[in-house]
Amino acid sequence: MDSTQTFQVFNRGPSPAARLVFFAVLSLLLMFVDARFRYLESTRSALSVLVSPLQRLATMPLMLMQQAGDFFVTQNSLLADKTALQRQHGIDSVQLVQQQALLQENMQLRNLIALQQRSQYTGQFAEIVYTERDVFRRKVLINKGSTASVQPGQVVMDDKGIVGQITRVFPWLSEVTLITEKDHAVPVQVLRNGLRSVTFGAGDTSQLQLRYMPVSTDIQNGDILVTSGIDGIYPPGIPVAKVEKIERDAAYPFARIACLPVGGVDKYRQLLVLSASPKLPERPEPEPVRGQLKKSGGN
Repeated sequence: MDSTQTFQVFNRGPSPAARLVFFAVLSLLLMFVDARFRYLESTRSALSVLVSPLQRLATMPLMLMQQAGDFFVTQNSLLADKTALQRQHGIDSVQLVQQQALLQENMQLRNLIALQQRSQYTGQFAEIVYTERDVFRRKVLINKGSTASVQPGQVVMDDKGIVGQITRVFPWLSEVTLITEKDHAVPVQVLRNGLRSVTFGAGDTSQLQLRYMPVSTDIQNGDILVTSGIDGIYPPGIPVAKVEKIERDAAYPFARIACLPVGGVDKYRQLLVLSASPKLPERPEPEPVRGQLKKSGGN
């Protein structure tokens, strides 16, 4: 028996077409029985339990790819949003600072206008445009000069008190020497008891000195010093400083008194330049001594 005959012996059975018809009829019959009598529900459930892990395993690569894509897309979106928020935060911070500066400036101007309205002294508003480059010199430049009728000697103040004095005038600028300039003197008196004295700058914007005051002087911490007006430059009654510290030592004839400036000598930009005070009468010449009169009469 050759190989062809052997294959024909083992190949006996229904033809492929018959098999197709058989399985198709069987499928239709099972579908009809399942639809009508629900016999295969349990079988379907059992098969779904067995097939479910295989389905998940088959779809896992696609799900991982989708999740990875979503992760990177979300990450890039979050980074872009973060960058945009940081940029907007920086812009908002700058605008907030500018707004606060404008509010502070408006408040300062309102206080100066109110001061000018309720005060007997007239003046004009000015703004600081430059500061002295030398840190040891307490001078600033304001945007008012001779074209605005500013004159040397005029007093400069803010809404709190004296700031300085005009010392040099240019056509469109003026130099203001602050009261804290080294050895710059301002005649003052204690508001509480009228005691007269002179404050001197210490070269520090946060300190003034009250010199040549005896140890027994009636002065206390917290006393307010105002201009006395006896020099003909500073109008009387304007706040200058507040007594901060008093050191009394019996070994020294004078007390060491440190004061804080009331005005913003190192703050703000808006100032008020007071009009020039009226000139005082000339100081009378001293009377000659009697001996000199007799000697001149004998001659």
